Amino acid sequence: MTAPAPLHVELVDLVASRALKRGTFRLASGREASFYLDAKQVVLDAHGAMLVGRAILERLRGLGPLPAAVGGMSIGADPVTGAVVTMAGVEGQPLKGFMVRKEPKGHGLQRFIEGPVEPGQHVVIVEDVVTTGGSSLLAIDRAQEFGLIVDRLVAVIDRLAGGREALAARGIPLESLVTIRDLGIEPDAA
Repeated sequence: MTAPAPLHVELVDLVASRALKRGTFRLASGREASFYLDAKQVVLDAHGAMLVGRAILERLRGLGPLPAAVGGMSIGADPVTGAVVTMAGVEGQPLKGFMVRKEPKGHGLQRFIEGPVEPGQHVVIVEDVVTTGGSSLLAIDRAQEFGLIVDRLVAVIDRLAGGREALAARGIPLESLVTIRDLGIEPDAA
């Protein structure tokens, strides 16, 4: 067995120290949990954003050519999108970002999708935390309705609570940088 990459170890340590909160919490899915993962404590930090952006780019390059764009459901995916696009720019890689609105703006173009993307482009949906996959599936639906071709979803953290299976049922593979197992938590304890 090979040792985990230093980038992965550093990201797991950062998630464990900044994002993991213990207690009783109601999740967006409606479920109750004994821990909460506040990924914004990582992705809205300069060092954390750099690690996330770099790790997602590495993952995407390992899967083949880069997509035309990355993006996801506002507000959770916005800093992740920004981190990936910024690191791509630092590395001279052509990559665009987009946002998926929960509701279209009441003025202007009144679209669910915002950003420099066009129908027919291959994209990857990004997410801060995946639990059941509900918000991810909504982002995928909105992107596909716009005409984007969704190749996969990349999450910073997977709670291992059914999201992977829900996405797989729709033919969308899930890649995650960190899972709760990396944090020493078994899915049954969630």
